[in-house]
Order: sequence, then structure tokens, then C-alpha cells
Amino acid sequence: MTGIELTSAAFGDHATIPRRYSGEGDDVSPPLTWSGVPDGTQELVLLCEDPDAPSGTFLHWLVTGIAPESSGVAEGVGPPGGREWPNGFGRVGWGGPMPPPGHGAHRYVFRLFAVSEPLPLHGRVSSDSVHRALEGRTLDDGTLVGTYQR
Repeated sequence: MTGIELTSAAFGDHATIPRRYSGEGDDVSPPLTWSGVPDGTQELVLLCEDPDAPSGTFLHWLVTGIAPESSGVAEGVGPPGGREWPNGFGRVGWGGPMPPPGHGAHRYVFRLFAVSEPLPLHGRVSSDSVHRALEGRTLDDGTLVGTYQR
């Protein structure tokens, strides 16, 4: 897999996410573009997680139902056709990086999944429940990693 190319005009892969997109800044979602979505994709799923969070993987953004023919999302808005879910902060939509001060650089892993059928998600979701739902439904995916520290 990893045939989907996921990029951002705001930061490069494994580069620092600008403060504007963090919880310390304007807390707006970064612009993203993608290409290489395979035929047969019923919807796209966007996930952003911090695997370096002290209490375990922290969910920063989850969007399901993104139109498979879409090619990206502008800064500060949800992806086309998508449903934004509550993040680890308890708010619906994007929750920007806000690692503990002095904890070093955290990785923020953006992943776009092409899925063969809608995910059966309900109620309060976690990173674990999303990954379980993706099993057996993922046709391909793409990854973009940003870093941030306070």
C-alpha cells in the first residue's frame, strides 16, 4: 500500500508544523492535498494522531465519508463530504498540536485511507476503534508526518 500521496503546502514530511495550526496558535486545520486514490474507493478517511502523547496515542482529527473524487482540503475547513468526529480534546473537528511543555518534539501522523465501504463508527470513537474498523476495509493509504514541540 501507500500509493496515495498526501502532502501539505504548510509543512513538509517530517518537518515542523507551523504554530498557526497548533493549540497555541490559531488552531486551524492545515491544508492538505492528495492523489493516487484507487478505483473502487467508496470513501476516504482522514486521521491525525500523536503516537508520542504521554497517555498513549492521542486523536487530533478524524474525518469519515470524504468524497473519493476529492483531491484535498483547504486550511481551516473540513474535507468535502466528510463527517468530522470528536477529537481527544472532546471537540468536533481539528484539535491542533499541544504537547506538554518540555516533552520534546511529538510526531503528528496524518493518514488518508481509501476504504471499500463506510466505517461502522458510532458514538465516542478512539484511535483504537478507528484502526479496528479500518481492518479489512482499507484499499490503500498515504501518510504525512509533522512535528511540533512546546
